[in-house]
Amino acid sequence: MNPNESQDTRRRRSGGRAGRIAERAAPLQADERPVRPGLPGGKFKPLSVAAMQQVYDTAISLLERVGMGSPVPEFTEVVTNAGGTLDEHGRLLFPRKLVEKAIETAAKEWVWHGFDDDRSITVGGDRVHFGTAGAAVLMHDYETNTFRHSTAQDVYDCARLVDHLDNIHFFVRTVVARDQEDSRDLDINTAYAATVGTGKPVGTSWFERPHVYEAVEMFDMMAGGTGEFRKRPFVAANNTFVVPPLRFAEESTNCMVAQVEMGMPINLLSAGQAGATSPAALAGSLAQALAECLAALTAVNLMSPGHPCVMGMWPFVSDLRTGAMSGGSGEEGVLNAAAAQVVNWIGLPSGVAAGMTDSKAPDNQAGYEKGINITLAGQAGANLVYESAGMLGSILSCSLEALVIDNDMLGSINRTVRGIEVNQETLSVDLIEEVVHGPGHFLGSPQTLDLMQKEYIYPVIGDRDTPDDWLEAGGKKAAQVAHEYAKEVLSNHFPSHVDASRDEAVRERFGIIVNRNP
Repeated sequence: MNPNESQDTRRRRSGGRAGRIAERAAPLQADERPVRPGLPGGKFKPLSVAAMQQVYDTAISLLERVGMGSPVPEFTEVVTNAGGTLDEHGRLLFPRKLVEKAIETAAKEWVWHGFDDDRSITVGGDRVHFGTAGAAVLMHDYETNTFRHSTAQDVYDCARLVDHLDNIHFFVRTVVARDQEDSRDLDINTAYAATVGTGKPVGTSWFERPHVYEAVEMFDMMAGGTGEFRKRPFVAANNTFVVPPLRFAEESTNCMVAQVEMGMPINLLSAGQAGATSPAALAGSLAQALAECLAALTAVNLMSPGHPCVMGMWPFVSDLRTGAMSGGSGEEGVLNAAAAQVVNWIGLPSGVAAGMTDSKAPDNQAGYEKGINITLAGQAGANLVYESAGMLGSILSCSLEALVIDNDMLGSINRTVRGIEVNQETLSVDLIEEVVHGPGHFLGSPQTLDLMQKEYIYPVIGDRDTPDDWLEAGGKKAAQVAHEYAKEVLSNHFPSHVDASRDEAVRERFGIIVNRNP
């Protein structure tokens, strides 16, 4: 800083620079932006083809020899009618041919609709998308650095903040509405809050089967009439259908039957914890999770061939010293990447959970744990990277500030997924020669001006000023800037994609307690 330069001069210089930056930052069309939903991934391959074949064969063998315990009647009926058996222990056994027929029949890609058509995403192939998830029971309070019980209103606030954050492509409910003591009120208010909070693709879960039918009735009302949800389902089920190892969860699988009946996409979610509910050996944990997901995939496709599903292999990791979950560990990162790689290799839509930092605040630990884990998942080509924004404390807590910070992080990670395009134009031989014999720099070249937005991504709240300029602007840390950003968005952004008259009818019919304009 020049000590002889007046504050007014510095402000004018800063304002002029800010003005030029703003002028150059006019939004581009979606297909011209440096990052966007569904960029192709799959460059990182932690497993060899031989290793993937071993994991797959082991999963098939487990289903043939050990099977799945506690099957609901609907699963037992369709599987045994197709050649499976129920053994003397009540375990449902799946022959190899039956499972491989289900894989052949299963949807290889499908559209997860947003309530807003232009925010829909295609799930499958090598497309990578980042979003939220979680069943956090706490909200982190930035100002007091404490935690409080999460509420239905928090679901809505998280949804409408995500609605404003471009690098988060889908919203699965982040927190549990602990202010709702009745499970029906919890399920319905959560589904409502998520759906009215964002026009992006939405996901949630249900405790009981009848609540699924009620929710779809609500979605039909929002969309304009009976059967409208089935035509373009904009809410997917996050269904933790298994009690690992290798046992169906009765209430969740009952809900799954209803979800199939209603035409609702399903994330078939297996979340064994290595060293506790799945083997400590990472390969064994992968094989068990794959077996569990293939069991559900088989049952669902026997009931409804080609039903839209995600193979939600979420192999969690324990700190074997204490038994506590370790969501931010390096082991978690490589497991998620391997899970995505295996599922993509089989040819099915993949979903993993990456971003479950063990840190209790949006700090350096949260940054490096999330950055490593999410990057590996994206580079491995996971179609849906759940838990990638907002989570703290091994997914026990959610943070509005973390959602904002993680949105910047996801933009950078998605840019690494995109990689570098190499062709005659981008190699820039003629331009280099022109600059060498001319101005000596590339700052004013048409290519530089054209690519500054199309090739480069810029953070929303991340700081790139000099130390002096940063101090002059208040010396605010990222969490403080994110806090102010979240407050501003939540004070002004109230999505209106659900028609007001339909919303009023829904609120009256279902006894909704969420305040849309708090």
